Amino acid sequence: MSFLLFLIMGGIIGWLAGLILGKDIPGGIIGNIIAGIVGAWLGSLLLGDWGPEIWGVYLIPALIGALVLVFILSLILGSMRKGRTRRT
Repeated sequence: MSFLLFLIMGGIIGWLAGLILGKDIPGGIIGNIIAGIVGAWLGSLLLGDWGPEIWGVYLIPALIGALVLVFILSLILGSMRKGRTRRT
């Protein structure tokens, strides 16, 4: 049951990161879950475990990590899209 709650929390964190930055995360809800989980891991790694915790996820580091991840991902995907339009 806790794994399911962790997935839900990852989806919410990923969705919030995309909403705050105004970027669409590729893959829909699966992309949101992956961005949230990887962002939570990245945020916890860089910032440690602090702040409010829900279902085993520290919200502030997770959200900051997801924001960084979505921002970097949008830069990479944006440059790939620009590269495709130049070639044709």
